[in-house]
Amino acid sequence: MRRPFAFGSLAVGIVAAVAGGIVVTTDALGGWPDLLGYPAALAIGRALFVVAVIGVSYGSYLLSVGVLMRSANKRRAHNTRNVLRLAFGFVGTVATLAVLTENWLGLLFSLGVIGFAITFALQQPLLSLIAWVYITVKQPYGVGDRVRIDDAKGDVIGVDFLVTTLWEINGELVTTNQPSGRVVTVPNSVVLSSNVVNFGGGGSPYVWNEVGIQVAYETDLDFARTVMTEETTDLLGEEMAAGIAAYREALAETPVELEVHDRPTVNVTQGESWVELRVRYLTHPRRGQRVKNELYERILERFNEEPNRVAFPVSRNR
Repeated sequence: MRRPFAFGSLAVGIVAAVAGGIVVTTDALGGWPDLLGYPAALAIGRALFVVAVIGVSYGSYLLSVGVLMRSANKRRAHNTRNVLRLAFGFVGTVATLAVLTENWLGLLFSLGVIGFAITFALQQPLLSLIAWVYITVKQPYGVGDRVRIDDAKGDVIGVDFLVTTLWEINGELVTTNQPSGRVVTVPNSVVLSSNVVNFGGGGSPYVWNEVGIQVAYETDLDFARTVMTEETTDLLGEEMAAGIAAYREALAETPVELEVHDRPTVNVTQGESWVELRVRYLTHPRRGQRVKNELYERILERFNEEPNRVAFPVSRNR
């Protein structure tokens, strides 16, 4: 659908340009009365040239976007589409001004002076536009990333000139990192003044996650830690191995040196009347809650099978 419309816009633009040239260079409308105080040939010719500029610019933009959207990289395609939209819009505006007035450079200068006068009234939109350039160049996040911007958290579904659109996660309706179904728009200017957290950013799509279980001091800690490691390895297996490889590759591109374990690890935290065991593993952020739920059930099932070796800090098994 996009391609026929693009070719149609180009055809309309070319026909309008040819017709405008004929009207201006010949005496085809010599007998027509003036229109709005201008000779008919001049008024109609310029109108046809404006149509030509709009048709050619829009058709060229649609064709460029159509070729671009064939790319498998949605983030790059989205960013490039916004750049093309801005570029074609600017070129089309300048070309239209050039058609409508012979002194178009002076008109642009006048518009620039007026623009400075209203800058203070447009601080936030201008900051958002500057932030969009920053987001496009530095790419702290892109379409498809799960991020937290200020107090909004969600999956990025659009990055436009002024706002970033998120498919909300958590929020006021749900918890546990589940989509709420709401769409949140965040001004791009917020990126310049707030923390931005990209879950799975930095070159690796994986993040570290933990599941914690509280047990009594009478628990055989070696056995409990072994069970948690076994169940995590059995559940994640090859996925975690691939995640570790990607994580190390991304880490190698930075000056940071960290110890990265190949298998899940269990950390121990002491409480007043219990010991908390937290198994640490690598997973994709969008599968984080599902993995946590299944892993918690599997570990508890194994613990309940060994009541003589695992005790809980209450009088009954949980």
